[in-house]
Amino acid sequence: MCLLSLGKTSASGILSVSKGSSDISIRVGGRKVVVTPGQVLVVGFAGLILLGSFILMLPWSTAPGQTTAYIDALFTATSAVCVTGLITVLTATQWTFFGKVVVLSLIQMGGLGIMTMSALLMLLLGRRFSLKERLVLQEALGRFNLAGLVRLTRYILMVTFLFEGAGALLLFLRFRLDMPALQAAWYGVFHAVSGFCNAGFDLFGDSLVRYVSDWPVNLIMSSLILFGGLGFVVLVEVYQVRARWGKLSVHSKLAIAVTAFLLVSGTLLIYILEYDNPFTLKPLRADAKWLASFFHSVTPRTAGFNTLPVNKMTPAALLVTIILMFIGASPGGTGGGIKTTTFAVLLLTVTSITGGSERLAFNKRIPRDTMEKSLSITFISLSLLVSMLLVLSVSEGKPLMDLLFEATSAFGTVGLSTGVTPQLTTVGKLGIILLMYSGRVGPLTLVMALAQHGPQPAVRHPEERVMVG
Repeated sequence: MCLLSLGKTSASGILSVSKGSSDISIRVGGRKVVVTPGQVLVVGFAGLILLGSFILMLPWSTAPGQTTAYIDALFTATSAVCVTGLITVLTATQWTFFGKVVVLSLIQMGGLGIMTMSALLMLLLGRRFSLKERLVLQEALGRFNLAGLVRLTRYILMVTFLFEGAGALLLFLRFRLDMPALQAAWYGVFHAVSGFCNAGFDLFGDSLVRYVSDWPVNLIMSSLILFGGLGFVVLVEVYQVRARWGKLSVHSKLAIAVTAFLLVSGTLLIYILEYDNPFTLKPLRADAKWLASFFHSVTPRTAGFNTLPVNKMTPAALLVTIILMFIGASPGGTGGGIKTTTFAVLLLTVTSITGGSERLAFNKRIPRDTMEKSLSITFISLSLLVSMLLVLSVSEGKPLMDLLFEATSAFGTVGLSTGVTPQLTTVGKLGIILLMYSGRVGPLTLVMALAQHGPQPAVRHPEERVMVG
C-alpha cells in the first residue's frame, strides 16, 4: 500500500494516510495501526467527557453542603459535552462558580466540536494544519472534500463568538432589570453560550418558566437556538451569498425550508393541543399563548430550554415534541437528532418511489448514496432508541411515555424532561449517557467507528430480487 507521509518520522511512530483513502495509519513501535477520522472523533469526545467528569469531582467544584457521586459528575459532563441539558443534579445549586465555569467550558467545547476547538488553538499559535488534521476536521464538519476547511473553520469561530457575544449583551440588558449587574453579566454569558450551543443548561433552576410571557428573553433565546441549530455551513453560506436564495446550495435550502416547516407546524400543533390545558397555555394572555407555543416548537430543535412545564403537557403534545426531538437540528451545527436534511431526503425518497419520479430537491437530483445513508441513520437511530427504551422499561418502572420522552430527548441531545431523569437508577443513568453520547457523535459515525473495516471486495456478486412490503 502506498503511504503519504504526514509528519516527522521518529523512533516512536510514523503518521500516514492511505492514498485514495481517508484512513490514518499510525506506526507505533514498528506496528501499523489504522484509524479513521470518525474513530478519532469518537475517542476525542469520550476523552473530553472523562476529563470533565474528573474535574467536576474535585472538591472545589461542588457547592458547600452538597455531595457529588461520580455517576452524577459523569452524567453532567456527558450532558454538557454532548450539549444536551439533561441533569441529575441542579446546576444552580450543585456546583460552585468554578464548577459552573467547567460546565460552561464543556458546553462550548462540545458545541463547537473537538477539532474546531483544536483548530482555534492552532490558529492562535500560528501553526499549519497537517493532512491528518484536515481529514479529521473534514469528518467533524461533515464536508465532502478538503478544500477550504481552514477558511471555513475561521468563519465558524467568527460566527460563533459573534452570536454568543450579541446574545450575552442583549440578555445582560434584560437580566439587569431583575438582578445585580455582575450577576446579570454572568447569567447573560452562560445562557447565551448554552442557547447557541443548543445545550439547555440554565442557572435559574426552573429553566425559563419564569419568562414564559417575556418577549425579549424568548426572542433572544429562540434566535440563538435557531441559528446554532441551522448549522455552521448554512450560516457561512448565507453570509457569503448575501442571503440570496437562488445562490444557496440544495443542502442549505433544505435545512432552512425544513426548519421553517417544523417551526410553523410545531407552533400550530402545540397551540391547538395545549390551548385548554390549565397547567400550560390556558392561564396565559392571548399573545403569550402564541409566544409559548412558538418557543416550545423551537426548543425541541435540541435546545432543551422550556417555558412550559413539560410534565404537565397533554400526551398528544408530548408525542409532537418527541417527533420534533427525533428529527432535531441541521447537520454541521450544535444540535442532534437524525437531522432536518435526513428527514427531507427520507420524504423525497418515499415520494419518488410512490410517485415513480426522480428524487428531486429544488430541481436537483439527490444521489442514491445520500438516500442510503439517510435510511441507515434513521434505522440505526430507531434501533438504538428501542433497545435503550427496553432497558429503561425494565430498570426504571416508569410510564412508557415518560421513558420514551426522556430517551428521545437524550438521543436528540435536547434536554427536555418530564422529571424522570433525576430519579433514574444507575443503570438508567448509564443508558441515558450512552444515548447522549451516540446522539452527539452521530449514530452512523459511532457504528462505523466501532465496526471492523476489512478490505473492499474486488468483485461484485450477482443480484436477485426479493419480495418486500
